[in-house]
Amino acid sequence: QAELVESGGGLVQAGGSMRLSCSVSGGVSNIEVMGWYRQAPGNQREFVAGLTNGGPIEYPDSVKGRFTISGDNKRTVYLQMNALKPEDTAVYYCNALIPGQSPTWGRGTQVTVSS
Repeated sequence: QAELVESGGGLVQAGGSMRLSCSVSGGVSNIEVMGWYRQAPGNQREFVAGLTNGGPIEYPDSVKGRFTISGDNKRTVYLQMNALKPEDTAVYYCNALIPGQSPTWGRGTQVTVSS
């Protein structure tokens, strides 16, 4: 069973940058997609970025041109966030899709963007 651990969250001013990391542990070698979601208070969890063997999934308009996902052989996935806005404030969750298993989630890391 894979375990995902996020790191890199914190407080940043609007316009600043931050990089999140997600590390995968456990004997898993067939992850199809790794991605990032976020959830702000009172909102549903929303897709932010995803990475497949074929490259990144199209970003949603809310982050396109500002966020970039990358990875190291699917063992560590990064989310580079630039030009951050107060509306990017949320708990960010790492996610992994493994064939035959329910989606795997990390515990989340808080990102707060001050205006």
